[in-house]
Amino acid sequence: MKRTAVVTGGSRGIGYAISRRLGQDGFQVVILSSGGQEKYQDKLDELAGEGIEYLYVQGDIGKQEDRLRLVKEAVDRFGGIHVLVNNAGVAPRVRTDLLDLTEESFDRVININTKGNLFLTQAVAKQMLSQPWEGKKRGTIINISSCSSVVSSVNRGEYCVSKAGISMLTTLFADRLAGDGILVHEVRPGVIATDMTSGVREKYDRLIAEGEFPIARWGTPEDVAGVVSALAGDDFLYTTGNYIDVDGGFHIKRL
Repeated sequence: MKRTAVVTGGSRGIGYAISRRLGQDGFQVVILSSGGQEKYQDKLDELAGEGIEYLYVQGDIGKQEDRLRLVKEAVDRFGGIHVLVNNAGVAPRVRTDLLDLTEESFDRVININTKGNLFLTQAVAKQMLSQPWEGKKRGTIINISSCSSVVSSVNRGEYCVSKAGISMLTTLFADRLAGDGILVHEVRPGVIATDMTSGVREKYDRLIAEGEFPIARWGTPEDVAGVVSALAGDDFLYTTGNYIDVDGGFHIKRL
């Protein structure tokens, strides 16, 4: 029986690279995205052209009914869920000083990035617990957070808080689910070339040129996808609740 991976925000950027890589690894892929399927049909056709079985589900991870529908449609189509990649996330619409941060912006970012992650993970974990073991584990949950979970950006505080929350969710679910054969991991991307970072490209080009990143280049969505691929497989069976930085060494403290 083929295994199934659910990737939220899986239609573009890091999420699409993850969807494609897991499909190449032999998973059936369920993609959740807030846009209509026609918007991403070219990318989806690429998956089909590589022989990757996929299901596209349009929905908002911030809404309970959409989260539950995602789980139901995935199970109805493929029979179960074996990997969940919580990748969907948003940045603040406007970067603003911490002292001017609005409750509206905070609520929007937390609702999608953190609350949506928590309750989708809860729903998928319950589904995984209803399934038999597949090989050496029952399931894998991978949270895509950010270096912003531990790095301060005072002009987008709500984003940093939302990603720090994902780090704790990783710890909590890893603790709760380890005894049931479900492993939980966190991946912390740094500066990755995506739509989200396109507006600040000049800033990061400068930091890379100044040597702020030991690996002196932009990260790619494929860099993140490769780590997710390894964690989703059977090579990390005695670790849970940990994180991997995919940031070109940016986390290294240097004198």
